[in-house]
Amino acid sequence: MHTVVTALYYLLTAYVAVMLVWNFLKRKNWQEEALYVIVLIPFLLRLLRLK
Repeated sequence: MHTVVTALYYLLTAYVAVMLVWNFLKRKNWQEEALYVIVLIPFLLRLLRLK
């Protein structure tokens, strides 16, 4: 059961990270891009299993 929850957690985290990258690439304003990078960092750290 624990492994299923962990797998779902990482899948959800990966999905959110992909959506953030997708929106980051569509932005033209550097301030919005900086905001997306700041929000994306914790998700990438979770996917790399760093805390």
